[in-house]
Amino acid sequence: MDLAVQAKRLPARGETLLGGDLATFGGGKGANQAVAAARLGASVAMLGCLGADDFGVQLRDGLQAEGIDTAHLHTVAGVASGTAVITVAEDGANTIVVSPGANARLAPDHVEAARDAIDAAGLLICQLEVPLDTVLRAVALAARAGTPVLLNPAPAQPLPDALYRQVDFLILNETEAQLLTGLPVDGPAAAREAAACLLAKGVKTVIVTLGAQGAWYARGDEASHLPAPRVEAIDTTAAGDTFVGGFAAEHVRGASLRDAIEFGQQAAALSVTRQGAQASIPTQAEVRARTAPALVAR
Repeated sequence: MDLAVQAKRLPARGETLLGGDLATFGGGKGANQAVAAARLGASVAMLGCLGADDFGVQLRDGLQAEGIDTAHLHTVAGVASGTAVITVAEDGANTIVVSPGANARLAPDHVEAARDAIDAAGLLICQLEVPLDTVLRAVALAARAGTPVLLNPAPAQPLPDALYRQVDFLILNETEAQLLTGLPVDGPAAAREAAACLLAKGVKTVIVTLGAQGAWYARGDEASHLPAPRVEAIDTTAAGDTFVGGFAAEHVRGASLRDAIEFGQQAAALSVTRQGAQASIPTQAEVRARTAPALVAR
């Protein structure tokens, strides 16, 4: 669950600021990406853990309302649901601190119980808000079944070398790219170097999201910078998750790599013009309307 407060700016270290009203939204990277993929046209099942609390009930109900299969969403007694505390500045920038709660209880055994769903999936999406051992088991099962793997390594942490070789799509932002490569990443040129480093580790496709500077992608000998759509951002919370969900939904529909990235960019661009995390995620129809060519009468 996301607990968000608006402020004129982000506080400095040790500083207390007065903010606006507290807002409560369904959130979490996995849930946000699942909602984005579902709202943008994909059939989605989610694997995770919730606390036996009011937040857990609200989160499950919210996912089911989006048409997401929650059969593998487990309720854990005696632990709180995962919670994020978010500060959002007037320019749309944010800081986020996550208390994993029940997310930390997702175990490899839960993944084994979802083996049939992983085998049948067109794409497995993983994040790092759950234990790394659990992610490794899920990726290994997907690799064995021939299910492509999309990894969003957030929150960023060092990864075992073997994992890179099992990842079909690595989608990460500048901060995550810098942590995984040791290279400063502050724009397209730096993203190009970071992507090359990650390809050398065995990743098949790398996509570095750069916020207002767009995205850099690389696969084999193919690499390019895609500028971001121009919008007035008011809240960037869940923009990256919306991109991941949009990319995934368009990819499983058979789109080219470039087209899937551009669809994800358009979805993320719409999301930053709205407040909240899941509340800001657009529908497929909204994204198609934004990208449809205009017809002008003669």
